[in-house]
Amino acid sequence: MDLNYPTLTSLALALGLGLLIGLERERRKGSGPSRHFAGIRTFSLVSLAGAMAQSLQQPWITVAGAVLVATLAAISHAKDRSKDPGVTTEMALFVTFLLGVLAVEQQAIAAAGGVVVAGLLAAREPLQRFSTRTLSEQELRDALVLAGSALIILPLAPNLPLAWLGGVNPRTVWLLVVLIMGMQAVGHVALRLFGTRLGLPLSGLVAGFVSSTATVAAMGARARQHPDMRVACIAGAWFSTVSTSVQIGLIALVLQPAALRSLGPALGCALGAAMLLGLLALWRSNASTQDGDVQGRAFSLLQSIGLALLLSAITAGVSWAQQAWGAVAGYAAVALAGFADMHAPAAAVITLYGRGEANADTVLMAVLLAFSTNSLSKIVAAYVAGGVRFGTPVSLGLLVVAAAAWLPWALAKM
Repeated sequence: MDLNYPTLTSLALALGLGLLIGLERERRKGSGPSRHFAGIRTFSLVSLAGAMAQSLQQPWITVAGAVLVATLAAISHAKDRSKDPGVTTEMALFVTFLLGVLAVEQQAIAAAGGVVVAGLLAAREPLQRFSTRTLSEQELRDALVLAGSALIILPLAPNLPLAWLGGVNPRTVWLLVVLIMGMQAVGHVALRLFGTRLGLPLSGLVAGFVSSTATVAAMGARARQHPDMRVACIAGAWFSTVSTSVQIGLIALVLQPAALRSLGPALGCALGAAMLLGLLALWRSNASTQDGDVQGRAFSLLQSIGLALLLSAITAGVSWAQQAWGAVAGYAAVALAGFADMHAPAAAVITLYGRGEANADTVLMAVLLAFSTNSLSKIVAAYVAGGVRFGTPVSLGLLVVAAAAWLPWALAKM
């Protein structure tokens, strides 16, 4: 082992990580016969030993050190006579040794890992309180369903467009299911944190950057399940439209800032109308601002699947229409694409403007058409997911926002 600068740096990092983790364990070590076996000195020495063993570049020494640490931890646990004979300290000691080993080759990863380990150990009470008191049994099951849908089913879904379904990709459909469930879960978490009155509008604003149409559907599903939250869900649906205008503006700013000269007035009016409607619904909402004991499921799997199939059917219809009409590359194609997604046709036409293949008037008209047809998709989603009592006010608001987007164009033609 050469005592060069990289080696000394690795040893110093390992020592620092051992001190950091050991400091937290020392505070929980206790005193007297029932105290735990490892504190700040033990953790520092174990981490330093891992780095030294790895620096010697003798694999058998590293393995022997790991076996020794594991054996000492097992013996200590067997002799533990404390009132809380857990294995946290023993496992933390072994992980600290591995962090010392890792500090030799991957210093950044070791440093980040040490901070995470120390943070987990220090967050014992909040984590226990969250898992045993805050998190309900139903919410735990919902979290497992969402995790399984995203991490198991989604990777296994066929990633191949099916011609007989208008080019719809099964993986994309299931991704939309996961997206809708995730948005409903975000809304549920927001309810727990901020209460009904603020949580749903805030979650609608955030989720709208992912998919405003899916957000409207998710808000409708929640409004159907909890009629007392209907006004707050309406506010969330309208706030998601704020995100649509902002995102189109950001797309133009990134792709072609000059396009904002023609798009700015329309997007500004639409954003202002959506914000005003959202704030009006928020003001009229009489739900509690402190509603941390929200009961029920975080999302509905069947509703999410149904809504994803509905939106996918719209996408398939758009694809079939485009194939039937041939190479219709003008306003009709953009308007049709707007039924399925607002951002893709807007980005496409803005890109054409940047290449000099479209003028400012063409860009404005195309974006307005896509905005309008996308609003129709949201109206369908609102009625299907939330019923008449949710769909009617949301639809009227969406029409107002669409009319506000067209207003500057109409005034310019007068």
